[in-house]
Amino acid sequence: MANHEILSGKVQLYRRTNKTWHCSASIDGVQHRSSTKEEDLALARIAAEDWYLNLRGLSRVGLIKKKEITFAKVADQFELEYETITEGQRSPRWVEGHKHRLRLHLKPFFGALGISEVTAGKVQAYRVHRAGQTGRKPRPPKEGEEALAAKPPSRSTIHDEIVTLRQVLKTAQRHAWLTHLPDLSPPYGTRGKISHRPWFSPVEYKALYTATRDYAKTVHERHRWNAEQVHDFVLFMGNTGLRPDEAKNLQHRDIAIVKDEDTGQRILEIEVRGKIGVGYCKSMPGAVVVYERLLKRAKPTARSKLTAKQKRAGDIIMPASAYPEPKDPVFPGNHIKLFNNLLERNGLKEDRDGQLRTAYSLRHTYICLRLMEGADIYQIAKNCRTSVEMIEKYYAAHIKNTLDTSAINRRRPRRKGEVQAPDLHTDE
Repeated sequence: MANHEILSGKVQLYRRTNKTWHCSASIDGVQHRSSTKEEDLALARIAAEDWYLNLRGLSRVGLIKKKEITFAKVADQFELEYETITEGQRSPRWVEGHKHRLRLHLKPFFGALGISEVTAGKVQAYRVHRAGQTGRKPRPPKEGEEALAAKPPSRSTIHDEIVTLRQVLKTAQRHAWLTHLPDLSPPYGTRGKISHRPWFSPVEYKALYTATRDYAKTVHERHRWNAEQVHDFVLFMGNTGLRPDEAKNLQHRDIAIVKDEDTGQRILEIEVRGKIGVGYCKSMPGAVVVYERLLKRAKPTARSKLTAKQKRAGDIIMPASAYPEPKDPVFPGNHIKLFNNLLERNGLKEDRDGQLRTAYSLRHTYICLRLMEGADIYQIAKNCRTSVEMIEKYYAAHIKNTLDTSAINRRRPRRKGEVQAPDLHTDE
């Protein structure tokens, strides 16, 4: 291979097996290569000089992009690390959520960019881009109802995507691919409205368990077991405050009926496994009767198929009753569809603000009812395995019982000899 140097060794000319000369040079520690597209050495020298001087000019004004790792490759590294390091500490569904957000939204928008090109302005452009898209398709309209328009992604959805983006950028920072994190906070932010989680007021909660009880009494025998399970599920959740995933993981060996030393009442001591690992919960006394019903309710068993001879003889084989074992789940199966249908039929699916109620609303109802009864907020937070801050933000803010009227309507006593001020609170 023929080699030549020009400009005091700053540019190298070389030719391999083909006839065309190529040139290479180092600018700011980065090697650049190009073809002179010339076969004559003299012409190749002139072309290489022009190429090098142009390259230096572009470098001086900052128009040459540094070769760096792309966002897509950093995202792949994050997926590899996150799933391995958090194994057993994060739910598989949460890990899959990060992968879906990267695959569907973040990689298509940021993937080809260098990791340092993901700036605060680019993140804001992403928010605007996502706000212009439509989210999940609306449910099909019912009879006589107009078709619902597709809505843009909710604020919480975009927030989750920004959380995933921040995790990717932190991965780049740990590997020294990025010097600092850009500002990912939303601009023009104002204090959000005081919102609350969808819950059932005392009147609505009574209407709910009354409806589930009536349905369990009138439903066909074939569906009675499921209806009774839903009824007891509503009462159990309203008296314990468990999360739906915690109730799904609950087994009979995790529950003990004990006598509370302070109140003398029978309660349930529950060993909870869920969002934050293992925790403990003490129920209201009303949960004991519900749990005893669950223990006495035989599990559904499939009927044995009859032979042709047995059918002709009119034989009926009744399945043997099997009662719950310690390792059996307290709430086997999935009754979400039945629960939602009951909410729809009784007009309880949406709350006053149009928020959809789910099984999670039973946990919110438990917390709100405890606050209304004057329970200590710190003890509620411990029993529900959450923080006082979360309860104050999403529950206590809209509970009227947390307002102390005696402290609000207090009046300073009049001193001796002081002229009585006019009463500004009445028209007398």
